[in-house]
Amino acid sequence: MHARSALFDLYGDHLLHRGGGAPVAALIKLLEPLGVRGPAVRTAISRMVTQGWLEQVDVDTTTGPVSGYALTDRARVRLDEAGARIYRTGSDWDGRWHVRVLAPITDRSRRERVRSQLRFLGMAPVSDSTWVSPHSSKEVDLLLADEDVDAVRLTTTDVAPVSELLEAFDVAGLARAYDAWLAEAADLVASVGRAVGDPASDDVAAFVVRSELVHSWRKFLFSDPGLPASLLPRDWPGRRAAAFFDEHADRLLPAANRFIDQCLIPTVAGAPR
Repeated sequence: MHARSALFDLYGDHLLHRGGGAPVAALIKLLEPLGVRGPAVRTAISRMVTQGWLEQVDVDTTTGPVSGYALTDRARVRLDEAGARIYRTGSDWDGRWHVRVLAPITDRSRRERVRSQLRFLGMAPVSDSTWVSPHSSKEVDLLLADEDVDAVRLTTTDVAPVSELLEAFDVAGLARAYDAWLAEAADLVASVGRAVGDPASDDVAAFVVRSELVHSWRKFLFSDPGLPASLLPRDWPGRRAAAFFDEHADRLLPAANRFIDQCLIPTVAGAPR
């Protein structure tokens, strides 16, 4: 797991709901069980500050403020939207499709960067210039503004044929990906017994397995926009995968939370921050 991805997962899944900030020493301690070393954490933090995802702040602790890093407003928007898709807490589909028709982007690296981010935000290309999603996203327009890409914005319920529209999302490939994920995830969670949550359970192991489970599930943000159930097959494997994810993410959460809280205890005076 790369340090930057691990930090995004950590902030989005745990720290966002604990005030959004943490001392560097705590971040290093939290990511160490995931195989992410201190120097890599510090480098990733520096890059995320430069990119506008984190900002240096004083984090309040029981022994007084310490230097740390918190989410920026932009990061909170990103993680709020990502969390709603990961845990499917958004509102039901209202039947509208959200369309962006982009002006040509001549620079190849910039074009690929924009395309990758649009996919992450739940949009799919109907053509090179036209992107569509069943859900609105504040981040789409923030992205296009940041990249200085002109775009026509449309919201419509008049879309046909829907079958061709769904091809843009590669529903068949997505179904295969969910089946593969379910098999791999079953092997992953089998490494932590069902007794997790009891006082004698291994909280660190629960945190590691849950982090890997969330990290692998998070990758579907790049390929699954959260298509409405009414447009998907009745035996859609994504439903089985989502039920499995929910069951085990919830089962492992109490033990993982204990490890998180332990690591957020204020560092000893003079310890590196």
